[in-house]
Amino acid sequence: MKHKLIILSISFLSLQSLSAQETRNITLHEAVDLGLKNSKLLKLNEAKIREAAANVKEAEEHRLPEASVSASYLYLPIKPVINLKGGSDTSGGSGGPNVNQAMYGMLNASLPLYTGGKLKYGIQSAQYLEQAIKLDADNDHDAVVFNIVNACINLFKAHQAISLVKENLEQSQQRVKDFTNLERNGLIPRNDLLKVELQSSNIELTLLDAESNYKVACVNMNIMMGLPEQTILIPDKTGLELPTTIKTIDEYEQDAIQNRKDINAIALRKKAADLGIKIAKSDRYPSIALTAGYVAADIPKFLTVYNAVNVGVGVKYNIASLWKNKTKIQQAEARIKQVEANKDILNDNIRLQINQTYQNYLVSVKKIEVYEKSVLQATENYRITKNKYDNALSTTTELLDADVALLQAKLSVTNAKADSFLAYNRLLQAAGILNDAK
Repeated sequence: MKHKLIILSISFLSLQSLSAQETRNITLHEAVDLGLKNSKLLKLNEAKIREAAANVKEAEEHRLPEASVSASYLYLPIKPVINLKGGSDTSGGSGGPNVNQAMYGMLNASLPLYTGGKLKYGIQSAQYLEQAIKLDADNDHDAVVFNIVNACINLFKAHQAISLVKENLEQSQQRVKDFTNLERNGLIPRNDLLKVELQSSNIELTLLDAESNYKVACVNMNIMMGLPEQTILIPDKTGLELPTTIKTIDEYEQDAIQNRKDINAIALRKKAADLGIKIAKSDRYPSIALTAGYVAADIPKFLTVYNAVNVGVGVKYNIASLWKNKTKIQQAEARIKQVEANKDILNDNIRLQINQTYQNYLVSVKKIEVYEKSVLQATENYRITKNKYDNALSTTTELLDADVALLQAKLSVTNAKADSFLAYNRLLQAAGILNDAK
């Protein structure tokens, strides 16, 4: 009785778990929208963009006046010697003032008037880098879209695999029933029944693997879209259609040059690196600033100063820049060379990506044609083998082999169509127009 209660409790909990799972139909368009909305990578990029905007603001704020306030209180434990020019010397004797403390405060302000162009070039460089980071974010946006498409394709393949394997399992289980009746009536040997039962068991194992893959694909999609992990997703074929025509390789390469965000980003970094040389050269020039200040001091029993306001122009020149600035310029020039080399590498990689993805798509389309033909061939082969088996002209093994070949052909054509759609989207991503196609 106790064991029965345990079994009933486990069954009840299992039913509760199943009822708690939500089933949801999902289209590619919905998946992309949810994935973009909940992408942690894009949220990270938003923070990087805010940081870059703050860097621009910081560079602009260098144009604003600098101001500082300082105040001090000094205690003098030993009576100081005070020499007043034109007056008399006083020391620690009884005739001089008893000075044992001093207080003073200062307010200083400066406004840069000329810095050799350092402020202007610094602002422009920060602006270029901000734009480059935004383009990096756009490039990651395309990568996120493709990852969602890839996840959708995996979900669709796993779901289709379950449907095909279940259909084949039903046929196999019916065959087991038919062969069981035939074996009971002595019309077939028991060995043939065992072969059929073994194939049915193998199909059940295949179904278990397919269901496991489907559950993992659902969890992956749910995490990407910000849905509860246990949500059961039913993929919708809407939006998974293959294009009827495609462009040429040259057209896709031209699209990449115009639309790839990483190409535009590296071009902006090149501009920022060019400004780095100008910033380094600006150290050769003096800096001029408008200055102002206020001083107040109080030495009890001796001196009080207030309303000591000063206004002037300050000039500063770092003489060491005459022999140190050359190294900074060389560093800036080296950074330009690095950016140029990275740009050349990127251009070569993009051309290679376009060619690879283009050829992969063409091959994937050809595979669909081959697999569709193989389905027709496998269907006809199974029909012929079944007729021959019914007329005792073929063995059970040949019949089962024909059945497995038909199932494999159906799975192959389904996967080939899904893989072709993914290959086309990879081509669009390489050309920088994936987001335009969604």
